[in-house]
Amino acid sequence: MKSVVEALLLQTLETLKQQGVLAEDISPRINLQNTKDKSHGDFACNIAMMLAKPAGMNPRELAEKITAALPQDPRISDTQIAGPGFINFFVNDSWLEQQVSTALSAPDLGIKKASDGEIKTIVVDYSSPNLAKEMHVGHLRSSIIGDAVVRALEFQGHNVIRQNHVGDWGTHFGMLLAYMEGQQNNGE
Repeated sequence: MKSVVEALLLQTLETLKQQGVLAEDISPRINLQNTKDKSHGDFACNIAMMLAKPAGMNPRELAEKITAALPQDPRISDTQIAGPGFINFFVNDSWLEQQVSTALSAPDLGIKKASDGEIKTIVVDYSSPNLAKEMHVGHLRSSIIGDAVVRALEFQGHNVIRQNHVGDWGTHFGMLLAYMEGQQNNGE
């Protein structure tokens, strides 16, 4: 959804440039953040505060012009101006519900399978614990993540090779060889 809101903002800024509200040479980087408090929306943007000085306007005034010029989109239910000029975006819950409902009713959740030319052979390396040391919960975590990645790739139709590399034994075999040489030199 961030990319949708960013695209809408870029389109709006182009409209404001054409209207002469913003200078033609302005090309700001849009900084869209998730809100900490969902009562303030799903995303927040400070673009009006960034462009207010170059536009010669108050940030709230520019934020009002941006929200007024913002194209209508069924995925966004509301925009609000907060504080000195933040623009808060609310995702349309009914649109989101419709997307989830469509995905759940579609075969294979509506996920596109890889076609014959797109099928790849992919190697996924799991936890790869060092067997000379104790295992811990971190090894289990990476094994679960690896298994989830494998299942998702197989669901898409890819050939997956599951790999669990047995850890580094070099130091331990070196220590064993040194011990055996020491025993041989001692005449045992």
